[in-house]
Amino acid sequence: MSQNQSNFIKLAIEKAKHNLGNTGDNPSVGCLVVKNNSIISSATTSKNGRPHAEYLALSRKKNFSNANLYISLEPCSHYGKTPPCTNIISKKKIKKVIFPFIDKNPITEKKSFNIFKKKKIKVLYLKRNNQDTLYKSYFNQFLNKIPYIDAKIAFSKDLFTINKKNKWITNIHSRNRGHLLRSQYNCIITTYKTINKDNSMFDCRIEGLEKKSPDIVIFDRNLNLSKNLRIITNKIPSRKLYIVTTSNNKNKIQYFKKKGFNMIFFKSMKTVEDYKKILMYLKKIRLHRILLESGLGLLNFFIKNKFINSLYLFKSNKKLNSNGKNNYTNKIIKNYNSKKKIKVNLYGDELFKLTLNYV
Repeated sequence: MSQNQSNFIKLAIEKAKHNLGNTGDNPSVGCLVVKNNSIISSATTSKNGRPHAEYLALSRKKNFSNANLYISLEPCSHYGKTPPCTNIISKKKIKKVIFPFIDKNPITEKKSFNIFKKKKIKVLYLKRNNQDTLYKSYFNQFLNKIPYIDAKIAFSKDLFTINKKNKWITNIHSRNRGHLLRSQYNCIITTYKTINKDNSMFDCRIEGLEKKSPDIVIFDRNLNLSKNLRIITNKIPSRKLYIVTTSNNKNKIQYFKKKGFNMIFFKSMKTVEDYKKILMYLKKIRLHRILLESGLGLLNFFIKNKFINSLYLFKSNKKLNSNGKNNYTNKIIKNYNSKKKIKVNLYGDELFKLTLNYV
């Protein structure tokens, strides 16, 4: 692999990240058309999954003959709601197709190789490191596993996760980075305790990304969710709200339904198997790329039972001292220095990533 090929693949992957978590059941794909060593067109899969990146990049009025196509994922080769991308790639007389990931969808997997061979289009498969998480949530859709779940937590310099006098632990730059992180998921799981305490919107408050605020699933066994929360009074039309509960309180159920919540009922929410069933149900209703934002109690439970893939740890540069509190063990954050530090300027705060690779 030449340096230019490596750079173009990296750019295609970065473009794919633009709509990560926002393309429905379809993967977010980045596509570059390169001719005479210059990018002449590029695209990312559209919000909700259509049109595909390849179609968008090759639909422009340009001469693509003998160009190279760099794609972040093997192109689709089956007829669905739209024709396969292999069709337009062949029609535009692309010379070579280069991609780093094989599509794990059984109706597409490795099918493009034979199609392009018949069309005399060269294929270069540049396999990526298995640690790359770009398509883990997409590939997970085809496995009999719980959905892909990451988590994030904020803590003070002296390792507290609750500020008794202030809602915030980290600074505005860390919080903005957290909003960006949210935009890459189609669902946030939280608890009624977390949402009652913080009155958070769990939205994406970055200009231009507001419509990428994920759907929200609230674990609330006995329907103790407060009634005057901002998430209710300032509802965002582009997302759905869910409550998972065991309660049969008709008055509360009716109230939350009127407020636009989708109610999900389970007989029990106590055991590991109960939560596996809940998570599999969420996957069934297409909530398959999830970010957990909760207190240490649910986070520890998810980590202990190997539900989490990666954990993002936002560390403040300030101590809370007597204003700090933890309701549960903070063992998972005590060794944050051994985690991978992400190179981002948070003006004193720091961001770490722990990859657990459980799912």
